[in-house]
Amino acid sequence: MPLTLLREFLDQHDIHYLVISHPVAYTAQGTAALTHISGKEFAKTVMILVDGRLAMAVLPASARLDLHRLKRSLGASTVELASEREFGQQFPDCETGAMPPFGNLYGMAVFADEMLTHDKEIAFNACSHHELVRMRYTDFRELVHPAIMPLAASRAAAFPA
Repeated sequence: MPLTLLREFLDQHDIHYLVISHPVAYTAQGTAALTHISGKEFAKTVMILVDGRLAMAVLPASARLDLHRLKRSLGASTVELASEREFGQQFPDCETGAMPPFGNLYGMAVFADEMLTHDKEIAFNACSHHELVRMRYTDFRELVHPAIMPLAASRAAAFPA
């Protein structure tokens, strides 16, 4: 049921996609594991505030968002994680934390990690913690027009010695 807005949008644009039901999972890595999808191909949506405006950062489930890198890339004064209180009302058709990476459907910018451009297909939450959508990355890029940039923390930064 919550998938309706996204499904209508994809159908309207004649996009081939697959909806996969799975046991309830609340983390991107957990969903990827349950559905046997690589953490590199499962795109997680992280809600952020860029100079006070809501936006989406989309990166592989296996990666960690580097807020400082994003701030430098955007030339922003502030970039911080958004709280559920700050973004919950923006997605009335989605369970909290299960937003698809289609900020264009919700009036917000989308920043996608360059690592996703190497994937033929991506999968992502489909407005619930028990459904995902799998589709071609090129279709995602053409529909959403995300700003592509490095978002993930480097391994050295993520795991200091």
